Amino acid sequence: MTALSSGMQPVLDVTGIHKQFPGVRALCDAGLRLFPGEVHTLMGQNGAGKSTLIKVLTGVYQPDSGSILLDGRPIRPRSTQDAQALGISTVYQEVNLCPNLSVAENIFIGRYPRRFGFVDWRSMRRQAAELLKRLQIEVDVGKPLASYPLAIQQMVAIARALHTDAKVLILDEPTSSLDEAEVQTLFGVLRRLRAEGMAILFVTHFLDQTYAISDRITVMRNGEREGEYPCAELSRLALVNKMIGAPADAEQGAAQGEEARERGEVFLAAHGIARKGVLQPVDLALHRGELLGLAGLLGSGRTETARLLFGADRADAGSIDVGGKRVKLANPRDAIAQGIGYCSEDRKHEGAILPLSVRENLILALQARQGIWRAIPMKRQQQLASDYVKWLGIKTASIETPIGSLSGGNQQKVLLARWLATEPGLMILDEPTRGIDVRAKQEIMDYVSTLCRKGMSILFISSELPEVLRVSDRMLVMRDRKACGEYRRGELDETSVLQVIAGEGA
Repeated sequence: MTALSSGMQPVLDVTGIHKQFPGVRALCDAGLRLFPGEVHTLMGQNGAGKSTLIKVLTGVYQPDSGSILLDGRPIRPRSTQDAQALGISTVYQEVNLCPNLSVAENIFIGRYPRRFGFVDWRSMRRQAAELLKRLQIEVDVGKPLASYPLAIQQMVAIARALHTDAKVLILDEPTSSLDEAEVQTLFGVLRRLRAEGMAILFVTHFLDQTYAISDRITVMRNGEREGEYPCAELSRLALVNKMIGAPADAEQGAAQGEEARERGEVFLAAHGIARKGVLQPVDLALHRGELLGLAGLLGSGRTETARLLFGADRADAGSIDVGGKRVKLANPRDAIAQGIGYCSEDRKHEGAILPLSVRENLILALQARQGIWRAIPMKRQQQLASDYVKWLGIKTASIETPIGSLSGGNQQKVLLARWLATEPGLMILDEPTRGIDVRAKQEIMDYVSTLCRKGMSILFISSELPEVLRVSDRMLVMRDRKACGEYRRGELDETSVLQVIAGEGA
């Protein structure tokens, strides 16, 4: 019998939450219900509002309106410590503990048991061992946390949360860095806590994990609660449709508006590249003059693949050939030297350096390729910046204007120009049109098509499925950290791609 059918009251009832930031509506009438003895999964694309809602629940943000009831009583957490004292504990994606301290110290940090005014080390170690035994984890609690793998560190973080007499346990992307065996260990712990009556909010992007552990699912989209569903009654395809906002019977052409391009020889080939806990082995080839699209939900492995190809992360398996020769991409400098450019999805933190000028931002990659001892002459910097501002139609008062004062679309054009200045053979574009207006989006995609026709290879990543279908010569569909299939232009429509992403199609 489910909590709903039994008439059980929710331990946490969140309704009508609104949160506005300057110029951004983050949450609108958002909410969810958590019942004792259930794992409730929160799903949604990037920007859906999941993180903002969690920060409201844990006191990081104060809502503009709405109510939060815990055991039927209204609460308004003012900080994470306040939320924890009320009974809401959170384990974040990155383990927020002290690796140099012992396991026991990490569990009790800030709450050490004392005797006669001194820390009672024996009692602390005994209680820590008992808490971990409850999770069926037996380790030496006197050892430094850093001596244990990430999966054990996650268990220690959960044990710390349980020590606060938590009524609600929030797990924010806890499996993002775990391998399959470690995920199953974590799920075993969650099932035991569920059996004890704990209310667990599980945040993930992985469909397989969602259906392996969830009792109910709340879907968020564009800052709103799209709906709440029993897991057993929501198919994978329906879930993907609700997250993306596509109708279940969507039938959109795969290649409207784009002409077929002739491709040349293979520029880059990846053979079984992988990174433990991040990406399962992936094969792909990029031809000159070809645009290869990566489709999939956030967390499917799209960005992880791009980062391995650019040397931003190190692959621990597989190999990469560029121009038919085996290369080692140990870092981005190696990738740049091989003619690879990368526009990151995180424009603010990994792309634009906001206080620097348009000119300074534009020449960064070229300067990095030349090295710090071969400074680009100022006259050439100014000429490059002026040429690209004119060619890409970058709207700026001057090439010396700080890039932070430009619109999002113009910032993205500067970042595109940064890599074009290096004359790359391959351009990796990760969400190049996110957060910019329609006109700037179309202009950028026009430039991308022009680059392809001139012989450049493009790896294109976007959460907007119609956009990927429209511009891609080939498409690699990804799900849960692995490639699920490769398709040529016209082989799939939007519904078919959604089915592959959901694990229900070809």
